[in-house]
Amino acid sequence: MAHQYVFAGFGGQGILFAGKLLAYKGLTEDKQVSWLPSYGPEMRGGTASCSVIISETPVGSPIVSNPDILIAMNLPSLDKYENTVKAGGMIFYDSSLIEREVKRDDVKVFPIPATKLADENGTPTLANMIIMGKVLGETGEFTDEGVVAALKKVISAKRADMLDVNLNAMKLGRDY
Repeated sequence: MAHQYVFAGFGGQGILFAGKLLAYKGLTEDKQVSWLPSYGPEMRGGTASCSVIISETPVGSPIVSNPDILIAMNLPSLDKYENTVKAGGMIFYDSSLIEREVKRDDVKVFPIPATKLADENGTPTLANMIIMGKVLGETGEFTDEGVVAALKKVISAKRADMLDVNLNAMKLGRDY
């Protein structure tokens, strides 16, 4: 059984970081994983997306056309990917930045004011981790051990002091 994810937003929102965190979480749990980043040449402010597949069996292709789960951090991303999500799938979006509601009624929808929560908690750059906490919480994949192991893989040694801050942001999202 495979789970396919699409993360999308603009550069600087930590889209690729969030996808990489999920991929490493899968690796630390001995799953088969694919992580395929995509970003515009503008970097910060340009488009950014990544596809992640986590499976019990080998992944044949890293391309995700119809994700089970969409994480949209801005309106253009929701507009672009909303209709690609499989019926019965999940859409998580940053309701601080996206004012419209999801138009579909055949998916589970989770509006999270991630940017607002991040600002209110003094971590304005961690809206991505707040949404990741919610994603892992709603999918039943949030364990402190699994999240910490993945964070240790994606946070560089020189930023090791950010581990607890990221973990707390994820817990904030999980509990939202």
